[in-house]
Amino acid sequence: MNVIDEAKRVLRVEAQSILDLAERIDENFSRAVELLYYCKGKVVLMGMGKSGLVGRKIASTFASTGTPAFFLHPAEGVNGDFGMLAKEDVVIAISNSGETRELLEALPLIKRYGNRLIALTGKVNSSLARAGDVCLDLYVKEEACPMGLAPTASTTATLAMGDALAIALMGKRGFDEKDFALLHPGGTLGKKLLLKVEDLMHVGKAFPMVTEKALMKDAIFEITSKRLGVTAVCNGEGHLVGVITDGDLRRALEKFNDLFQREAREVMTRNPKWIEKDALAAKAVQRMEEYSITSLFVFNQAGEKVPVGIIHLHDLLKAGVV
Repeated sequence: MNVIDEAKRVLRVEAQSILDLAERIDENFSRAVELLYYCKGKVVLMGMGKSGLVGRKIASTFASTGTPAFFLHPAEGVNGDFGMLAKEDVVIAISNSGETRELLEALPLIKRYGNRLIALTGKVNSSLARAGDVCLDLYVKEEACPMGLAPTASTTATLAMGDALAIALMGKRGFDEKDFALLHPGGTLGKKLLLKVEDLMHVGKAFPMVTEKALMKDAIFEITSKRLGVTAVCNGEGHLVGVITDGDLRRALEKFNDLFQREAREVMTRNPKWIEKDALAAKAVQRMEEYSITSLFVFNQAGEKVPVGIIHLHDLLKAGVV
């Protein structure tokens, strides 16, 4: 057997199972989404074996896209864990055959609770299909397993249907990037959409600043001691009037023989770049890239003249925003 050819065959079989599934999407899918949308409790996924593993993933996808959900093992459910189930919950039961014993044993309890039931099965005439308020047809022509035994194409189709339900429901709820970030605060997207400049900026004694009349030897000491490669230059009223960077120092060394005795205003670059403190940290990255710089001065709001801090590219890298 050529393993590369076999791998391609498996992928084609599984891809075709999803394409076939797409052709059978009908009003039953819309009804299922409606049941989930108006669910006042949680969405409870149930399944045995591979179906159970797929159910866990579907539950996770629902939860991460704004629909509270969890997985309930059918066998453990009939042995006490049905205490997790509330009357307002909607159950999604998964079984390719629709005749999984442990799942069928759980059906009377589900009905007794009055829960609405969405059946995901490859046999639309099965016991599970008949018990469901809605049945979604997951029939596949063949498994990718050459013996037709190991669940492969059928589990792939089930997983894809779960994703379709979750994403359709997400759209119906108006769930957006900010909502997603709130549920994923530790992820890159969460950091980009939640972290603000004020969360990362240097303030107080950590903020490098000299007056415009300060001697350059003091400005160099400020740049070195604050370890940001830059210092703000302010006038007597504390207004930001310029910036001195490592690049400014190199240029000044070529221009002045008595650099240490020069004043900061003679070396500084005027009109330094800035950002508001409540701006997203991701916006700070964008602005730094736009001007090919590594730091921005921070103001409480646009139009102010007294800086309240500085944010450096290194802070954004450490926070995982970049």
